[in-house]
Amino acid sequence: MKLASYTSKGHSGFGVVVDDGIVDCSNRGVGQSLKQVLAAGALDELRNAVDGAVADRAMDDVTLLPPVVSPGKVFCIGVNYRKHVLEMGRELPEHPWVFTRSADSFVGHRESMLRPAVSEQFDFEGELALVIGKTAHRVNAAAALDHVAGYCCLNDGSIRDFQRHSGQFTAGKNFWRSGAMGPWLATADEVGNPAALQLETRLNGEVMQAAPVSDLIFDIPMLIEYCSTFARLEPGDVIATGTPGGVGAARKPPLWLKAGDTVEVSISGIGTLTNSVADE
Repeated sequence: MKLASYTSKGHSGFGVVVDDGIVDCSNRGVGQSLKQVLAAGALDELRNAVDGAVADRAMDDVTLLPPVVSPGKVFCIGVNYRKHVLEMGRELPEHPWVFTRSADSFVGHRESMLRPAVSEQFDFEGELALVIGKTAHRVNAAAALDHVAGYCCLNDGSIRDFQRHSGQFTAGKNFWRSGAMGPWLATADEVGNPAALQLETRLNGEVMQAAPVSDLIFDIPMLIEYCSTFARLEPGDVIATGTPGGVGAARKPPLWLKAGDTVEVSISGIGTLTNSVADE
């Protein structure tokens, strides 16, 4: 299944993506939000509830939100592809580099990412993100994928000068509506082995980043094991797994996002997250 959260004509809801529309699931007795469905462990119940249903909302009639509207935690992994580590002039990490993003720093598919007025160093970072479907606390890597509800595309929009103000990434990663997540959540059973996925980021149609997810330094099971060691991961929590080489900051000259640009993050088996760029 592909699951989307949205607003339409004053209604907030979530549903299953079917063809070019959404089967609204808000009133099918399985939960009022995707996060509630995940917390109840009701994905199979939801699948049964929509079996054979046709879309009742056209995709063009809704505003898509990040798949999980209010995740309790969003952990992002820095420098987790070898080429990105090298292009940024860093040493290979011994442990995952973890930072956090707030929920309001993300927009959904087809919404504008905002370049803040205080900086021109707005950069793109295409990533694969996973969403937790079952509480994970100190799980080992061998069992980690059993705790994943699904996957989505993520753009870790970064304000590079603020990111470099200190040894912590937080300031450059949490500007309001500077990142994006979506277009929907593809459930784990539909995606299969995440290491087999291919990621590509395009800026105005030109490929900027391209890499297999298998190039991750710390793979997804290891990331879940590590993050669940220091945090209790709950349904709806998000882990962004890192970005490949090719970011704008590493180019000569640097390539910064500007108003009017369009960024697409495509991941095989999931879909394409598309966002325009606008000035704050």
